[in-house]
Amino acid sequence: MSTTDRGILVGAVLALAAVAFGFWAMILVALFMLIGFGIGRVLEGKLDLRGVADALRGRRSS
Repeated sequence: MSTTDRGILVGAVLALAAVAFGFWAMILVALFMLIGFGIGRVLEGKLDLRGVADALRGRRSS
């Protein structure tokens, strides 16, 4: 699945949530999608949580 296809899918899901449940439900769906994306990246090994935590604390890595 290409990046464009994924973007279309995300847009379609958010549009359906907005139409079916309203604006705030759409925001909640978007938040859950973002959380799911992050979990998927961690499980694939493409996101280092230690690096993210260090960046949030203001520590820089080289």
